[in-house]
Amino acid sequence: MSSHSPVSLRPAARATLCVGALGVVFGDIGTSPLYTMKECLAHLHRHGVGEVEGVLGILSLIFWSLVLVVSVKYLFFVTKADNHGEGGIFALLALLQTGGGEKPGGKSRGLGWAVVLLLIGAALLYGDGIITPAISVLGAAEGLKAISPDFTQTQIIWLACAVLAGLFWFQHKGTKNIGGIFGPVMVVWFTVLAVLGGWHLADYPGVLRALNPLHGLALLQRVPGDIPALLGAVVLAITGAEALYADMGHFGRRHIALAWYGAAFPGLVLNYFGQGALILKNSAAQTPLLATDNPFFLLAPPGLPRALLTGLSIVAAVIASQALISGAYSLTRQAIQLGYFPRLKINHTNFELSGQIYIPFVNTLLAGGAILTVAFFGSTDRLAAAYGIAVTGTMAITTFAYFLVTQKLWRDPLWRAVPICGVFLLIDLAFFGANAHKIGEGGWFPLAIGAVLLAVMHTWKIGRDEIFRRVFSNNVTETELTNIARSARVTRVSGCAVFMAGSPKGTPIALLHHVKSNRCLHETVVLLSIVTDEVPAVPEAERLTLTEIGEGIWRAVGRYGYMESPDAGALMERIRAGGVPVNPATATYFFNREMIITGGNARMWEWQKNLYALLSRNARPAKDYYRITPSQIIEIGLPLQL
Repeated sequence: MSSHSPVSLRPAARATLCVGALGVVFGDIGTSPLYTMKECLAHLHRHGVGEVEGVLGILSLIFWSLVLVVSVKYLFFVTKADNHGEGGIFALLALLQTGGGEKPGGKSRGLGWAVVLLLIGAALLYGDGIITPAISVLGAAEGLKAISPDFTQTQIIWLACAVLAGLFWFQHKGTKNIGGIFGPVMVVWFTVLAVLGGWHLADYPGVLRALNPLHGLALLQRVPGDIPALLGAVVLAITGAEALYADMGHFGRRHIALAWYGAAFPGLVLNYFGQGALILKNSAAQTPLLATDNPFFLLAPPGLPRALLTGLSIVAAVIASQALISGAYSLTRQAIQLGYFPRLKINHTNFELSGQIYIPFVNTLLAGGAILTVAFFGSTDRLAAAYGIAVTGTMAITTFAYFLVTQKLWRDPLWRAVPICGVFLLIDLAFFGANAHKIGEGGWFPLAIGAVLLAVMHTWKIGRDEIFRRVFSNNVTETELTNIARSARVTRVSGCAVFMAGSPKGTPIALLHHVKSNRCLHETVVLLSIVTDEVPAVPEAERLTLTEIGEGIWRAVGRYGYMESPDAGALMERIRAGGVPVNPATATYFFNREMIITGGNARMWEWQKNLYALLSRNARPAKDYYRITPSQIIEIGLPLQL
């Protein structure tokens, strides 16, 4: 248990990190006032609950949800479960595996149940990554109706789709080019939230009675048959909480906490209470809001102020979407590095910050998914039914995984861990259960996305394990390899050959095929293995391990963290510096090219064998993933039957 937030930074650098955290970490939860109160009011109108008791109850539920889930659960407890400063689902997975968690080979057809559970959480996050940009941008665009009722829903849908298309198109430029404005804009956003909310709160301070949690409990007692629907609307206020943990490595626990308590939390609370004050003030004046009215946009005076608020809302929604998009890139790279996802093309958009990456394939899927989501659902009212179930499921899984970490890694006593995690799990399951009724109304959408991605990750992992077992089960030892190298039947030719080995032990099949077919071997042979450690980043001093086997043969093991991308060229420079007679510019790299054939006796379902074969054919070749010049590569076919 540690926090790797830097503490020796200058005040200006700390302020920059806090501002950056506002733009990335709290972008999603910061735009929840756009639609949360509107959805909650819709339930009150359907049940005829009095304005005063209804609004006070809603505000009480929202306030205590923010306190218990964000401030207590995530900031005080869950963020302590960091893996060398990194957070998120795959950080928990790495912690559990290094701390005694279940390893592959369990009852879940090759993967332990805890691993599968965390993969479900990761898969659900992808569903959230598609829906969040859609609902955020669409919710902001609907603010045009508050400016003029002449705007039709069709026009709003086209505008939202255009904004999303522009956002995803711009991703290839890299977050460095657009990230500089995110933090400052969100500072303005949270300031506007606080000012508008505080202005209306001053007109009706009686709304502060909602700080008493009994008002929230009383409301739940008034609508016992509609508690799931009501909590399903309230949960919209905290749907960005999971990003707080996932993005912890970018800013550090300390700076995220400062950004939350210094700007995000007070801005959100003041705005929600300001919306409540506006509703009660209008009700007292006998001019109650209509069910179709959005109290957020009514906070600003009509005319130019409301138009400016709408424009700022669209910008803030774009920023909130960016946080989820960038998170999907990072999540995918972590999954690739840990062996749960096929290799994809990864572009590094900032040479100074390795965490700023762009994955074209993922960006295309997210763009298509978000735009189709807006076109299919058409309004935030309908889209809200699909929103929430994915993130609440991930939040519940995070709580359970945190409990496993307290037991397997920290060895906390049960009397302390069970009550804390039990309360958090009760809240998470209450919100998840409240969203379960939405499955038929649209909640099936993120679950379907999650199911597809879970199938991909699970199949790829057990498929890779099966391939690894078959390829290296009867391997040639190093002693046998040196005997082959000194054999009179093998001609040694000048130059260097690099054979990429999937295991840091044994001999690559590509080398054996090469010797068998050509009866020759280069004077210098490097068996290069790339290993992904279950840490975010490997120190440069531990990057390379070099061992001389004999007869001009060397074994090199390059180690990378799951937040890093391998670079074989850089490793070869290190190998040369280590005394191996190689020229990285002229070395020849040998790879296996797997050709998967189904119909074998592998311990996989038949549909998984076919899916793995499809994924293997379309995965980015390893030669591209390791950043090697194509002209230096030779591929050798390797038929394998599953």
